[in-house]
Amino acid sequence: MLSALILLGSPGASAVPGGEFDWPLHPRPEVVRTFDKPEHNWLPGHRGVDLSGRPEQAVLSAGAGTVVFAGEVAGKPTVSVDHDGGLRTTYEPVVARVRPGQRVGIGTVLGTLEAGHPGCRAAACLHWGVRRDREYLNPLRLVRTAPLRLKPVSFDQARG
Repeated sequence: MLSALILLGSPGASAVPGGEFDWPLHPRPEVVRTFDKPEHNWLPGHRGVDLSGRPEQAVLSAGAGTVVFAGEVAGKPTVSVDHDGGLRTTYEPVVARVRPGQRVGIGTVLGTLEAGHPGCRAAACLHWGVRRDREYLNPLRLVRTAPLRLKPVSFDQARG
């Protein structure tokens, strides 16, 4: 019997054109609040995901790119990174250790997580968002959210 590697619950690869991405918090965090894209950009919704963390935890760049913003937005410390394929990831509340124009790799420390994200039931939550142009996308589609499973496949099944 031949074993084949099958990815279950894999995010759509179309959300990641030619890029490689990973979780912005390690170890892999719990998703406290999911993505809820509004029908129109001006309507209420949740344009990212909230990930459980701890105060002063290192926040990592989910992918390689260039820091385009590191400062405050509406009183919240925020970092944004542009990636290949027109994607921009945003991380808040994050006290920046990077500066605009700086190139970062996957896993580069962008800054530290600050406590006090509204609606977060954990000690601290990272709001992680991604968009392409003006379209908000689900950041969980950038990373693997389900474990890999080995499933037995007979030789005849493997031939098609």
